[in-house]
Amino acid sequence: TRRSSRHPPRRNPATDASTSRSSAPRASASPAAAQVALSFVQGEDTETQNSQVRNVIAKRLSESKFSAPHYYLMVEINMDKAIEARKEINSLPDTKISFNDMIIKATAVALRKHPQVNSSWAGDKIIHRGNINIGVAVAIPDGLVVPVLKNTDQMNYTQISAAVKDMAGRAKNKGLKANEMEGSTFSISNLGMFGIETFTSIINQPNAAILSVGAIIEKPVVKNGQIVVGNIMKLSLACDHRVVDGATGAQFLQTLKTYLESPLTLLL
Repeated sequence: TRRSSRHPPRRNPATDASTSRSSAPRASASPAAAQVALSFVQGEDTETQNSQVRNVIAKRLSESKFSAPHYYLMVEINMDKAIEARKEINSLPDTKISFNDMIIKATAVALRKHPQVNSSWAGDKIIHRGNINIGVAVAIPDGLVVPVLKNTDQMNYTQISAAVKDMAGRAKNKGLKANEMEGSTFSISNLGMFGIETFTSIINQPNAAILSVGAIIEKPVVKNGQIVVGNIMKLSLACDHRVVDGATGAQFLQTLKTYLESPLTLLL
């Protein structure tokens, strides 16, 4: 096996990138890192040396997948009202939020009502976290990092939007500090910008769950007995069964669905 000097190797972003796009309205999140170009050469193998970041990612994901008994719950969200709410919010001066900002906020508030989901397995006990700190997966050339929004439930849309943009930008330039990637109690990953409708993620230890966000897609839905066009987004929740039972995870998703389909409830 030999490396081609003519064609630089490419590091692919991890599958749990925090981005979202579709041909319908976007559920956008942190921008993905640009991929390094690599040309296919017939009959010529190339190699990419693993970076320290890639090795750490591989180690932690393997430990999570093989130590925590994962199970998955999926739900469809009608985003029609969220689209209207975002349009109204973004009509305000100096305000521009993404659907992902709305999802982050709704998730943080939902975790208040379901503290079991905001917990961690600790061998002979379960730790119920006193703060809600959401990690937002961001793709970088070396793989994947998860900057953390501390006390996310106390942040408004504008603060969430500014924090995500800032940390995602610095993540791509390797400007994140170590303490900005520590202390998450729940994580969100978004692949909608690649047209992915649904997927599952590996839990970011020591979290007990991670939310995977798909694209917003126009689909026929039944409303008041009539078939109409609706904007549908699929969410997948991966849970550590040692901490979060099936009914608990389902109830959390029901609350999150309510918040996203009726955004005004977040203000009550």
